[in-house]
Amino acid sequence: MVLVTGKRILDVAHKNHFAVPAYNAGSGQLFTATLEKCIQDQTPFIMAIHPTELAFLRDNFAGQVIQAASKTDLPIALHLDHGGSFEDCIHAIHLGFTSVMIDYSMKPYEENVAITKKVVEAAHATGVSVEAEIGTIANTGYDVSGHLTDDVQYTSPEIARDFVEKTGVDSLAIAIGTAHGLYPKDVQPKLRPEIAKEVSSAVDIPLVLHGASNNPDDQIQEAIANGINKINISSDIKIAFAKGLRKLLAESDPNEMREPKLMFPSAMIEEQKVVHHKNKLCQAIDRTKLYFENENPIDVPYKITNFQNESYKA
Repeated sequence: MVLVTGKRILDVAHKNHFAVPAYNAGSGQLFTATLEKCIQDQTPFIMAIHPTELAFLRDNFAGQVIQAASKTDLPIALHLDHGGSFEDCIHAIHLGFTSVMIDYSMKPYEENVAITKKVVEAAHATGVSVEAEIGTIANTGYDVSGHLTDDVQYTSPEIARDFVEKTGVDSLAIAIGTAHGLYPKDVQPKLRPEIAKEVSSAVDIPLVLHGASNNPDDQIQEAIANGINKINISSDIKIAFAKGLRKLLAESDPNEMREPKLMFPSAMIEEQKVVHHKNKLCQAIDRTKLYFENENPIDVPYKITNFQNESYKA
């Protein structure tokens, strides 16, 4: 089916008390593996692309996602993750994104309100959904050995209500103690899933959890039970992919192992194992049917690749 908006994909999750996984699948291989596992799981999902990933992938990658989504029976949203400016969001809308995030969470509150309201007005005029963020979500760094902030600002229900009323945002990323990236071995995350319940009682829109990689499954499940409807996943799938690729290359003759069609399938299979686990964790498997309550699913021609089939590798 054609791409759906972030609002449509998350409103169904909000109504039915599950979470939609949002995958930062920042390459063609990661996207294909994620898409095909979600088709097999019948899991609606959000394809999230950060502005720096988009700069690396080039604008035409959005076209690949849109074209592939049109050949499936899945509800899929194409989402700009952590847009850093009004211009980032408008650029994504021009490319065909159906959801954008404006992230001014590190700016003064009133500045966050003002820019979010501006993005909402522009995006809604073109039928695109908007996510914003309040509170502090830490960052462990790309090298997996960074640090967490010591002054985490958990999201206040009262501020969340005020923010939603002033901006008209469609979904809200909140801070319950997670961090982007993977936690260093000597750091224990200070998650407070009960905050999600408090915020969900104050606002009637889907809530988003960023930094959900490398957190205990039971804490993620508790967050979903308390009102989280979108789980952002990046590091976990990329680590699985990278480990699979490193293993293959370490065991192969570097002069022989040069074809991408030979190098990437085993890594994609490892990544798909994580995708399936996250789909299950989000309680999102077999949820596609919920989006067709008042319409018939399309007959789609998308062909699933068997990455373990030797004839494919020949």
